[in-house]
Amino acid sequence: MKKIWTLCAALLSVATMASAQSKISCCTRPAANATETFAMLATNEDFSGGHDSPLPYAYEGQGEMIEFKTTDGQTGKGFEIKSNVRSDKYLFIIHEWWGLNDYIKKEAATYANELKGVNIIALDLYDGQVATTPDEAGKLMQAVKTERAEAIIKGALLHAGPGAKVASIGWCFGGGWSLQTALLAGPKAVGSVVYYGMPEKDVAKLKTLNTDVLGIFATQDKWINPEVVAQFQKDMVAAKEKVTIVSYDADHAFANPSNPKYSKEYSAKAHELALAYLRKNFKLKS
Repeated sequence: MKKIWTLCAALLSVATMASAQSKISCCTRPAANATETFAMLATNEDFSGGHDSPLPYAYEGQGEMIEFKTTDGQTGKGFEIKSNVRSDKYLFIIHEWWGLNDYIKKEAATYANELKGVNIIALDLYDGQVATTPDEAGKLMQAVKTERAEAIIKGALLHAGPGAKVASIGWCFGGGWSLQTALLAGPKAVGSVVYYGMPEKDVAKLKTLNTDVLGIFATQDKWINPEVVAQFQKDMVAAKEKVTIVSYDADHAFANPSNPKYSKEYSAKAHELALAYLRKNFKLKS
């Protein structure tokens, strides 16, 4: 974790991992998009070694697990906390590489309490699997197939209903998928918060966004590094889409209390920033 990677070294690492993916991942085809490229980082020891196993935690509070039909003919899972009042506003929460664990359920409850009048659904892109060690998490993240993850998100959008207004938020693995959720949501999208996730690099896709984006990054991040962030900003300008980039002097996963690089100060600041953004985009009263 103390090595300083240059951009060239990072690109070389990704290229090397891509060529070896058929040997180290259940996904047999080369990475074709941002989320798959990011998933390959799980094979890097510095990346996996920088994520301590989460401390044991059991969530006991509001909300329930739900199932919904997905667009590939299967079913998807999520943890839902419904608004106390009838509402067509939804916040989709996308988990980190650990999966939909009790920490994410706690995060869902936090946002449910802070965003009155918004339904919260923490999506499960791992189909019920949860990791407790970095090795397990890496395998699960690599195993995610784009088509299946998209089918889950599309199913959740159908579950929300035709008149739903959907914002998304996610961290790390979930950060990249938060942006993908906004792309898949089309006219339903009203917001997207990306915490140190791999940005979409296809400008043509970015042009289809129906919402602005809040990107929260870390200047010490060796993977979603300042160069990657700067390119994302350029791509959003090229796509004529609005993005707000905020970078803290912290490391990757700084908002995760179980991570050795956790920053209580920057995590709190980032949360308040995300909360203000979501309230504004959902047009909620403070």
